[in-house]
Amino acid sequence: MRVLVLGGDGYLGWPTAMYLSSRGHDVSVCDNMIKRYWEAEVGVAPLEEVPTLHTRVRRWQELTGNTIELFVGDIAKNPRFVYRMFETFKPEGLVHYAEQPSAPFSMIDRDKCVQTQINNVAGTLNVLFAVQSMTPDCHIVKLGTMGEYGTPNIDIEEGWLRVTHNGRTDRMLFPKKPGSFYHLSKVHDSHNLEFACRVWGARVTDLNQGIVYGVQTDETTLNTDLRSSFHYDAIFGTVLNRFVAQAVSGIPLTVYGGGGQTRGFLNIKDTLRCVELALNNAAESGEFRVFNQFTEQFSVNDIAETVLRVGKERGLDITSVRIENPRIEMEDHYYNAQHSALGSLGLQPHLLTDGVVDHMFDYVADLKDRIDPRVVSPSVLWKQG
Repeated sequence: MRVLVLGGDGYLGWPTAMYLSSRGHDVSVCDNMIKRYWEAEVGVAPLEEVPTLHTRVRRWQELTGNTIELFVGDIAKNPRFVYRMFETFKPEGLVHYAEQPSAPFSMIDRDKCVQTQINNVAGTLNVLFAVQSMTPDCHIVKLGTMGEYGTPNIDIEEGWLRVTHNGRTDRMLFPKKPGSFYHLSKVHDSHNLEFACRVWGARVTDLNQGIVYGVQTDETTLNTDLRSSFHYDAIFGTVLNRFVAQAVSGIPLTVYGGGGQTRGFLNIKDTLRCVELALNNAAESGEFRVFNQFTEQFSVNDIAETVLRVGKERGLDITSVRIENPRIEMEDHYYNAQHSALGSLGLQPHLLTDGVVDHMFDYVADLKDRIDPRVVSPSVLWKQG
């Protein structure tokens, strides 16, 4: 099918575009490269320099013969560009990654919060209107986050909850308790998408994704020009990436607070497969479908223990320390999230083994000289405002 990948310059967007192109889909990507500006603005960079999107698109065609069309523009601030793109490419499937992806970034100050909300919410609204106007049958696969739910003291269902109150029963969206302005923007997206399905008959799959780890896929390893980004800093990096970088650098692993914070995790290869499964099994007209996209649950302490164990097996002298939690979040909580839908469609997960973590150590160790120890400690305080 014709698939448009929004956010095609990103950590997930570019590997997704190659993955779908390699499987015979007609793929286009869109980006305004603003993530690179945000990184420069806060003084961080991926562990390995990432080639421009133009370079990667050209290299992909040279290596595979497959053409990925490139649209450069801002979907949040230039609705005319969005309409022209949809009119030109006429996508049958849409993968929407084009959002500011960091909770800490959204909590830095008023400006970063507003940037996050405008970029994420307005961008999604412009896309919704373009789909409704130009390609109403297009199936939207939107990247959400498990962080929308927060950590409720009940089981987390896949998007919807059947509630009985005063003798009456109804099906409604699962209550959300997001932990940052970034996560709030994702909640706003979900409500806008559900509204478009209910009122316009849009077709949407909302992928509430857990924390993704890994940097290499079958496609990124074909050539160094096809690589994606690996962030280890405290703004855009994830906890596993940060811990591995700290271990390689001889810096104690910084566990926020008690370390009991539990979240869903999945391998980047499973992200690509989940998107493919969603596209190949499209939502019906008027259906707002939610899949909880993760394969395993771990606490911060679990991740720290795994990194410590693997690091010590490699002969590294590493430790961990507990620091005051810069975030406002529950550190000891119940967490049981359902995630059966993608498995029922055929997902065969790649699990987080010591071997996988050891491979991450290999990758980071080869680039050890590029690690900036100043960016791994938290610099954003939720209470500061």
